Amino acid sequence: MEETKLANPAPLGLMGFGMTTILLNMHNAGIFKMDATIVAMGIFYGGIAQIIAGGMEFKKGNTFGTTAFTSFGLFWLSLVAIIAPEGNIFHMGFPVQTKFMGWYLFLWGLFTAFMFIGTLKANKALQFVFASLAVLFWLLAAGHWMKGSGAKTMLHIAGWEGIICGASAIYLAMAEVIEEQLGKSLLPIGKPE
Repeated sequence: MEETKLANPAPLGLMGFGMTTILLNMHNAGIFKMDATIVAMGIFYGGIAQIIAGGMEFKKGNTFGTTAFTSFGLFWLSLVAIIAPEGNIFHMGFPVQTKFMGWYLFLWGLFTAFMFIGTLKANKALQFVFASLAVLFWLLAAGHWMKGSGAKTMLHIAGWEGIICGASAIYLAMAEVIEEQLGKSLLPIGKPE
């Protein structure tokens, strides 16, 4: 019986993560105000597409990919529920507390830091994505814990760092797609030896 070749779901998950992360962090950096563009991307590409990629990784037997993509897909869906305007069905009458939001972001940073350890035998590009994401979560957490103009400055710094993080995920996704399509590596990703 011939074995069916499964597609690599990582580029889908990385693109969903990368593009959504760039859009949200353009807002965090102060370039654009929050709008429906970010919310829609958070639900559909950052959220649902990553959950689909996680399910595909499960079928391939990849625990790391399943955990990462499914978790970050659900992160985006939970974040959209949190940032939805008050009075929305997601809030159920509860306000969003800025300092508690900091703890939400801190815990996602902790999860990401542990996931980073799982990348240590992977390519350098994937390591950079996870390391820069952990830093992003912790910068955002610090921005939510701070008061006054320092908080706004910290969130702007986090925004610029987040744009770099998202761009690194897009780079890795496209490197994998191009290599599979052309049969050769055009974009270096620092493959493990």
